[in-house]
Amino acid sequence: MTIASLNDCRHWVFDMDGTLTVGIHDFAFIRRELGVPDDSGILEHLESLPEAQRRASHDWLMEHERELAARSTPADGAMALIRELCERDVRLGILTRNARELAHITLEVIGLTQCFEHADVLGREDASPKPHPEGLEHFIRRWGVAPDDIVMVGDSPLDMQCGRAAGTRTVLVNVPENSCPEATDHHLADCHALLAALRGS
Repeated sequence: MTIASLNDCRHWVFDMDGTLTVGIHDFAFIRRELGVPDDSGILEHLESLPEAQRRASHDWLMEHERELAARSTPADGAMALIRELCERDVRLGILTRNARELAHITLEVIGLTQCFEHADVLGREDASPKPHPEGLEHFIRRWGVAPDDIVMVGDSPLDMQCGRAAGTRTVLVNVPENSCPEATDHHLADCHALLAALRGS
């Protein structure tokens, strides 16, 4: 499957932080503040806590990430890629482990709100967090398309594993090394390189 074949896909889902934006999360700091063990996912650990502690931890995380969302900047090539796909009348979605509200704030801050239907932005409260495929399965049903008609674009193994589990095509960007080649169809330097490849240049 060539990168040019992605031009035939009319449905694209993007991770947010680190994919469409420059990643600024200090996950080591978040882990320390919330007492998350190194061998556990942050969201997964919070869900294992007693109710009162879980709520307090989520409240802290929400406020911390709200401040980060307000400082969002677009990743290299992200604006041009999304705007061109939007002009091509491609259906676009967001699937993030962040909260839905914060994803909308981020899109507004970086100037891409108009390219995404409000209901096509899914956060951690809408589906089991990636790498679970539930979020992509939602898009497959909502858009009424076959899994391989969707492209999942992200910057982490979680994004690639989510796409592979759901049966979509997968594109890894913004990381120098591909740590999960078994789940990745294409690996490009950034969104600028992805757009250039789609244009055949």
